[in-house]
Amino acid sequence: MKYTINQQGDIDEARQVPSPFCDPRPLGQDISLLVIHSISLPPAQYGGPYIDQLFTGQLNPAEHPYFGMIHQFKVSAHALIRRDGELVQYVPLTKRAWHAGVSSFQGREKCNDFSIGIELEGTDDSAFTDAQYQTLTELTQAIMMRFPQITSDRITGHSDIAPGRKSDPGTGFDWKKYLAKL
Repeated sequence: MKYTINQQGDIDEARQVPSPFCDPRPLGQDISLLVIHSISLPPAQYGGPYIDQLFTGQLNPAEHPYFGMIHQFKVSAHALIRRDGELVQYVPLTKRAWHAGVSSFQGREKCNDFSIGIELEGTDDSAFTDAQYQTLTELTQAIMMRFPQITSDRITGHSDIAPGRKSDPGTGFDWKKYLAKL
């Protein structure tokens, strides 16, 4: 499937789950970085509504012990790619999603201001699925067409912009395979 990104930054083909954890980008900020993340909730478990619930502020701390530690986090990503390749969008690409936290890319701080954050359902040390790579590749190509400042050398992992603090997407993500498809 090819993806279409409209003027507002919505991915027409994605399932839309609006997150309140976003805001306008600062004036004058270009959109020039793509950050790849990974997430699973509960940790190392796939499927279920929990990622949607976290990114919309509806995670119930009583449903799993781990949720008690994270349910109050105000975090989001622009999109999530599930294990089966399904694409879910939480924040329009033109807005600032709260995905990177304290971060820096090539000496430029506050990566949320100028980046797009894509989550892959997975863990730091597990392989991602072919369906995820297919969706990620097609989505990345659409993003690069819509935001031409994002080139292959401006695609990075969360671990690269927040070293020591974050480790995703981790060793299970095949950068060579992904970048070769672009």
